Amino acid sequence: MTPKRAMPSWTLREAPELRFRDTDCNSPAHWDRDTLFIFNSIGQPYRSHGPDLENLDTTGLAVQYDNECSGARWIESTWRDDDGTLWGWYHNEPLGIVPEVTDRHLTAPRIGAIVSSDNGATWHDLGFVLEAAPDSLRRNTANYYFAGGNGDFCAIPDRELRWLYVFFSAYGHFAEQGVAVARMPWEDRSAPVGRMMKWREGQWLEPGLGGRLTPIFPARVDWHRPDADAFWGPSVHWNTYLGRWVMLLNRACDRDWAQEGIYISFCDDLANPASWSEPQKIMDAPYRPGWYPQVMGLGPGGTDKVAGETARLYIHGISRWTITFGPAP
Repeated sequence: MTPKRAMPSWTLREAPELRFRDTDCNSPAHWDRDTLFIFNSIGQPYRSHGPDLENLDTTGLAVQYDNECSGARWIESTWRDDDGTLWGWYHNEPLGIVPEVTDRHLTAPRIGAIVSSDNGATWHDLGFVLEAAPDSLRRNTANYYFAGGNGDFCAIPDRELRWLYVFFSAYGHFAEQGVAVARMPWEDRSAPVGRMMKWREGQWLEPGLGGRLTPIFPARVDWHRPDADAFWGPSVHWNTYLGRWVMLLNRACDRDWAQEGIYISFCDDLANPASWSEPQKIMDAPYRPGWYPQVMGLGPGGTDKVAGETARLYIHGISRWTITFGPAP
């Protein structure tokens, strides 16, 4: 048996504050020559741009879709091909899921795919690729936001551009709650509906639309109880210094999604979801709500998807820290 590699270390340091436009999800970024583009969403996505992180024009362009959709869409991940085609994936919260509940907005998120030819100013919707099992809705949930669903995610291709992996949060049956993963062939990205397969019991055999799953990091206490305890909202990047994949995570500790802290995990092989290391806490929630940790790489081409030894750490669109990775202590 091959021994597991020792886990890397990390160091957080205070840094001058940087801010994105207001955001309520992961904020994907890409470069087009010398311009950095970043998408921030609170239901409606906005595109900011600039020569670097410190000089972003955060006035923001409200991006447009070519179709109507029930509920809002949050763009959480992007990937730019060498020919300039920009692929995107969004979290959607459809309306009217539990109409009889009127004291709060309950929905069940799902994940869709989009594509753009103008750096994300306008998008063509390619359809939904991930949804929860149809029998997993909890109408009597104590949760403030969700009665079930698959959402709060990041999407990233492997290094060889063979597979697209989507790491997402699952809110359905308790045994399937937590952070889960699905994948599809990268070559199918222009026609993705029905191509995504969820990981379950060590195999990629469950359909993305309605299939069952095995979480990588299972919920500790049911999302639908007042004292919910679960990891959610993964953000994954390839770290060029470590030569590893790095995942940042939220941890909720009640029905209102109070943030217990920010966590980190490492992996050598995206094709083996069981190889992710046990999440380790890197900080308490620094402010409320304190969700959506992600890095932004500081070297040439650095984004939320690629970073090196030192990166900016953002939480809920605000960076007051750098994170520096190192060898195992």
